[in-house]
Amino acid sequence: MYDVHDLTRQLQKSNDSKIVMLVGDGLGGLPLEPGGKTELETASTPNLDAVARRGTLGQTIPVLPGITPGSGPGHLGLFGYDPLKYQIGRGVLEALGIDFELGPNDVAIRGNFCTIDDAGLITDRRAGRISSEQAAPICEKLHNGVKIPGVEVFVKHVKEYRLVICFRAPGLEGEVHDTDPQKTGVKALDPVAKAPGSQRTAEIAKEFLRQAKEILKDCSPANFLTMRGIDKKPPIPTFEEVYGLKAGALAVYPMYRGLARLVSMDILDAGQTLDDQCEQLKKSWNDYDFFFIHFKYTDSSGEDGDFKKKVAKTEELDTAIPKIMALNPTVLIVTGDHSTPSKMKSHSWHPVPTMIVADTCRFDGSTSFGESECRKGGLGTFEAKYLMPMALAHAGRLEKFGA
Repeated sequence: MYDVHDLTRQLQKSNDSKIVMLVGDGLGGLPLEPGGKTELETASTPNLDAVARRGTLGQTIPVLPGITPGSGPGHLGLFGYDPLKYQIGRGVLEALGIDFELGPNDVAIRGNFCTIDDAGLITDRRAGRISSEQAAPICEKLHNGVKIPGVEVFVKHVKEYRLVICFRAPGLEGEVHDTDPQKTGVKALDPVAKAPGSQRTAEIAKEFLRQAKEILKDCSPANFLTMRGIDKKPPIPTFEEVYGLKAGALAVYPMYRGLARLVSMDILDAGQTLDDQCEQLKKSWNDYDFFFIHFKYTDSSGEDGDFKKKVAKTEELDTAIPKIMALNPTVLIVTGDHSTPSKMKSHSWHPVPTMIVADTCRFDGSTSFGESECRKGGLGTFEAKYLMPMALAHAGRLEKFGA
């Protein structure tokens, strides 16, 4: 099958256009009752609705129909990288997101502190979402306390209950199953190799967890941890190489900075709030051709099953639109990496509301930005990996193909 990146390399051209991709993480939702409105449709979003009347709407499929994506595949698809070809472990993304340099002998792991009872059953998968101030010293305790012969072990705090673990030794492979069972009332799973070459990594992970359990036994509520995304950093082409765009990323959470760093975007100081991100966008406007702005809270509120909070966070996302549009971007993309319906309290396979706003749009008569309007929109329903070529085309950054 032809790689679309081969085509964008061949056809890319330079101009002074600016492309902004605003990603509301987990943006898509579901109505609580049949015939009702989703979170996005319930929210008061006058600014998103106004630009929808200037643009073209549609729906993106992050991976394939019916497949529920993680955040990694979801974002790689938005960046135009086939998530089935570039399968990246979450540990790699978290490590890159905190500027931990991964070498050829490293296996990276995303850790979640959790709470277990006396029987070893998980009672809280996120240890009560402990604060960073609580979690950082616990990470230091693990970093200094776990000793595995022949292996360098690094433990670094990320944010709140999240951490990065890195094993460094010659000959290690990734591809080890997660230990997070994704539910409470059960024990954490054992690390199991997905391939014969990963058996040593699985054994090292098991020994790490054995020692960690002892070290953390008195650290309430973070008295254990689970592992996710156990893998090595793969080779991947850069964003500038495949699109001819100098890209800057404005993301608060480390994992999303890691996703941007993976494709060699520059990581800009995003502060802590959406206002901070918009202010940095303005300051950096003349330095980049493409900006990725990530907003986390439409996802976390959905995962919490809090419909009203997701509505409120969607309304907060709406406030960024006038600040972005004041800079007069050539192309504005508004989308999500996946859907996270509050009704399901999890990521889902549902197509994601997507909008392109540009002077070169073919207007489709949309009057607002929501799932129902996007389902009828002129972009149709398409795989997210084709969104970047569409953005390039609207920005006049692709030459004609063929004679």
